[in-house]
Amino acid sequence: MRDNLLTIGYSTLADRLKNISAPEVNVPHEVFISIQNPTNTKYPLPTNFEFSSVNSNEIGVAKSRNVVLSSTQTKYLLFADDEIVFVSEGIKSAISYLESNPNCDLVLAQAVDTKGVLRKIYPKKEVKLTKFNSAKAATYEMIVRVESVRNKGVAFDENFGAGAENYLGDEYIFITDLLKKGGKATFLPLTIAIHPEESSGSRWGTESDLRARAMVFQRVFGVTAPLIRTAFYFKNFQKFAGTKNLYKFIFGKL
Repeated sequence: MRDNLLTIGYSTLADRLKNISAPEVNVPHEVFISIQNPTNTKYPLPTNFEFSSVNSNEIGVAKSRNVVLSSTQTKYLLFADDEIVFVSEGIKSAISYLESNPNCDLVLAQAVDTKGVLRKIYPKKEVKLTKFNSAKAATYEMIVRVESVRNKGVAFDENFGAGAENYLGDEYIFITDLLKKGGKATFLPLTIAIHPEESSGSRWGTESDLRARAMVFQRVFGVTAPLIRTAFYFKNFQKFAGTKNLYKFIFGKL
């Protein structure tokens, strides 16, 4: 391991590389960028900070995150994308927690939007992560203990996430795979990132959205997935626009 404690690992497309600015993080760190460039576009590299990078012709954020994970040489890894602005004090506190709790493999923290508003409803205190409370995790909220995650054989499932047909759930699957292999993960009410609001919610309830969500639950819960999908459907009944797709969603027949 290197002297730096932390790698900030970006995943981005070549035409978005210009959006990355030098991270202002008061923890000894280095920067790694996984650049996906399937069209072999020519692009300028950042010149205002030092970094390492790998180029790929592939597409899919889970593949890119796995490149970051396999390339990291520091003790901890903070995932990032090209829209992120970091909150140094929150990251410093999260790293301090990991240093004091060597059995913790992953910290999930919180993020705000560009107006300083929390991006979702987060717990108010430290919470142990389980299959039932980590489904809304975002990758840029995650800091992992690299060696432990690798030793457990945990990586992002490349069949899920942006760029794949099942366009969501890669973070949730990563966390639950870690837990299934004996890992420990904790939510801390620390703000570590600023991220703009996303528009992906506009796909909520479409057939492609239901199919992706059904597949995520299948991947996480296996044979008990129909029960979980039933509970999820009725919890979000208004978003699903009634019972039109109830049977198909519950039994994964979309």
